[in-house]
Amino acid sequence: MHPVNDAYALWLVSVICEIWFAISWILDQFPKWLPVDRETYLDRLSLRYDKEGQPSQLSSVDIFVSTVDPLKEPPLVTANTVLSILAVDYPVDKVSCYVSDDGAAMLTFEALSETSEFARKWVPFCKKFNIEPRAPEFYFAQKIDYLQDKVLTSFIKERRAMKREYEEFKVRINALVAKAQKVPEEGWTMQDGTPWPGNNVRDHPGMIQVFLGQSGGHDTEGNELPRLVYASREKRPGFNHHKKAGAMNALVRVSAVLTNAPYLLNLDCDHYFNNSKALKEAMCFMMDPLLGKKVCYVQFPQRFDGIDRHDRYANRNIVFFDINMKGLDGIQGPIYVGTGCVFRRQAFYGNDAPKTKKPPTRTCNCWPNWCCCGCCFSGRKKKKTTKSKSEKKQKFRRLDSGAPVFALEGIEEGIEGIESEKSTMLSEKKLEKKFGQSPVFVASTLLEDGGTLKIASPASLLKEAIHVISCGYEDKTDWGKEVGWIYGSVTEDILTGFKMHCHGWRSIYCIPDRPAFKGSAPINLSDRLHQVLRWALGSVEIFLSRHCPLWYGYGGGLKWLERLSYINATVYPWTSIPLVAYCTLPAVCLLTGKFITPELSNVASLWFLSLFICIFATSILEMRWSGVGIDDWWRNEQFWVIGGVSAHLFAVVQGLLKVLAGIDTNFTVTSKAGDDEDFSELYAFKWTTLLIPPTTLLIINLIGVVAGVSNAINNGYESWGPLFGKLFFAFWVIVHLYPFLKGLLGRQNRTPTIIIVWSILLASIFSLLWVRVDPFLAKSDGPVLEECGLDCH
Repeated sequence: MHPVNDAYALWLVSVICEIWFAISWILDQFPKWLPVDRETYLDRLSLRYDKEGQPSQLSSVDIFVSTVDPLKEPPLVTANTVLSILAVDYPVDKVSCYVSDDGAAMLTFEALSETSEFARKWVPFCKKFNIEPRAPEFYFAQKIDYLQDKVLTSFIKERRAMKREYEEFKVRINALVAKAQKVPEEGWTMQDGTPWPGNNVRDHPGMIQVFLGQSGGHDTEGNELPRLVYASREKRPGFNHHKKAGAMNALVRVSAVLTNAPYLLNLDCDHYFNNSKALKEAMCFMMDPLLGKKVCYVQFPQRFDGIDRHDRYANRNIVFFDINMKGLDGIQGPIYVGTGCVFRRQAFYGNDAPKTKKPPTRTCNCWPNWCCCGCCFSGRKKKKTTKSKSEKKQKFRRLDSGAPVFALEGIEEGIEGIESEKSTMLSEKKLEKKFGQSPVFVASTLLEDGGTLKIASPASLLKEAIHVISCGYEDKTDWGKEVGWIYGSVTEDILTGFKMHCHGWRSIYCIPDRPAFKGSAPINLSDRLHQVLRWALGSVEIFLSRHCPLWYGYGGGLKWLERLSYINATVYPWTSIPLVAYCTLPAVCLLTGKFITPELSNVASLWFLSLFICIFATSILEMRWSGVGIDDWWRNEQFWVIGGVSAHLFAVVQGLLKVLAGIDTNFTVTSKAGDDEDFSELYAFKWTTLLIPPTTLLIINLIGVVAGVSNAINNGYESWGPLFGKLFFAFWVIVHLYPFLKGLLGRQNRTPTIIIVWSILLASIFSLLWVRVDPFLAKSDGPVLEECGLDCH
């Protein structure tokens, strides 16, 4: 420790910042120790579970699509996602698509009805010609040779006809959107003249509509189509609906009653199937006889369309998805990122991961034949007792899928079924406390391999499905606490995956050659910062809650390196405080003439250089084994600073206000719309307070550079040496904020005046404070004027 005597406060701030940065860097490095690259072999999966000419033995999958506001999440985007799901390369009878409309919008309902009709033509076209991707908007927008690898002569004619059909479909969807802009005074009415139940978004009953399915969902060639279900949960005033997490839990219950597939896939409404074989990619891990039973979910990386070539605002997030997530895959698996994830349904029910059977300590191969009587007898006896204990545990936890499971009482149609042995071990009250008062749903949770109750009629199942999405169903149950998506944070994804890992489950990171899913990213900086703000606010909420990974889950199945990764995922917004201080220090040094470090000796310079080389070498090695380019790495560094001094800082303040003062902050749904073909919104600055801190930092650092150079010119040649160190730190800040600066200067006429006014005001106040402390005056070591006989009065 070598404090700077004439700038002790600046030195102390810089030391504190450096200590925090060092801790943050270590937390970020530990989870990268064991990177894993996985490969899948779909031909082997087909040989085992999907032989040609035989009934497929692949497991069923229920796919969830969530949407809230059709004006911010356009129906055409959601329709493309649904069409890509219905055309997926997977056995038709084993796929069901559930669309959650949490805004109860008639526009979404009508758009889904139109989508189901267009799917009858689109799905057979996709499967006949094996096209990719199977979202029509993105398929027809491809700038590639679409005749490549197509040998059927009818392809060109049918493609033109299908493109015409799709354009007509778009016209119908856009007409519905235009109609929805003018809401009638008496509210919307359906085609039969009855009022739309969701006219009051905050007070409406639950709604379920089956558009396609085994009862009548056939395409134009007479083939079966996957099931398509619209669901909007009940909402009433006075109930906490828990936003997206509550909507997803409602879909878990609805799907369990209607189809009860053992696996679930959740997608945001703007994430479509870019790879029609994505489900099979996930099944390579889920149905692995050695590993599969302990896997709670398979996470795919997020890939995006419509991003500018330079990815100025790091929308691709390549460093996180291709470095951090690969590193976690070698420990206990990647964290859940909210979309593009295939789950095991049983992992949502608060169950512990199955224990791995330990191999026997001795075998007959390691002993002579004459000793087999002694050792094998005792070994077999011990093995037998162990087996009986494990059987008892398994009987307590789950049932075989073919057995009757529970006394299903209280349903008018008289669904019956009982197993005395099971009912004696699991009390009805305990199950109701955990899962809620639905005998059908409770029974479904005990079927490990999925499947529905054959003795239940479709009408009774629909009635029960309406019941499980009622607004009071979760009261006094474990939903959101131990079961389903976990409540308590706007980033319910991190919390849900964390709870699963605490139960001993592991997750898998799957990166197919062709990206499994693609979505749209916010191209506008203001929207991008609001997105980052929401993620950071969720992390702050988790850090300040009982689920904080610093103390939650000890004694469970969470590995310590995995715990460090979750600590890092919840602590990173707090780095914004030292980061803002560190970005302000160069301007302070230039304006005051002080510096944060004393003159370095040769030994100290070598230590500093060695540290810099080590950090640089680790970054180079990460880029080498991950395949991340230097451009992506540098954009990530730049946006880390931009987001750190704006969105992360606001997240810390809002999180503290929410937890300590009870002042809630609502997150904004990121707009999925916009003409991103020409990137017209790339430099469009919408008013947001998030833009003030980085603008202020830019201005004070530019003022500091001008002041430092002016001061050096006034004081002569000797002052230029110390100036270069200060200028280096100032330019370090400016270079990291360069994408923000370029956007600010690129569209001056579109920059809100209030941002410039507030930023200049804050920078001026800061500069005036400096003038008060240490003004630009020539410092003289000569005698006082009075001593020279001069009178200034």
